[in-house]
Amino acid sequence: MTRTSYTTQKSRLEKEISKLQKQMQTLQAKQRRPILTSIVRSMREYSITPEEITAAFSQKSAGRRVGTTNKATATKRVIPPKYRHPDTGATWTGRGKPPRWVSDAEAAGTPRTSFLIQAA
Repeated sequence: MTRTSYTTQKSRLEKEISKLQKQMQTLQAKQRRPILTSIVRSMREYSITPEEITAAFSQKSAGRRVGTTNKATATKRVIPPKYRHPDTGATWTGRGKPPRWVSDAEAAGTPRTSFLIQAA
């Protein structure tokens, strides 16, 4: 049984990868050709210039999609705290589940309004 060396296997695999990449490029070119033909035909039919395509392509995507928001780029609004613990200084905006110090104080009979932060 013959053993092939690492460099021999590596070069064989690199050749195979190169061959497959060329096949992929050929396949992509075949798929793109009718699409490009269709685009050029539509441009001629509607008298669209390449400059107009460039201008439309370079516009921001937000301008093209009206009424949609991109959550990844949307900035979150900072909500000021509404309640403050007098001893620890811990704050709470009043949204969501109340923190333990508010729940414990209410259970002890202290109203939530006693923790309100006074407007300056």
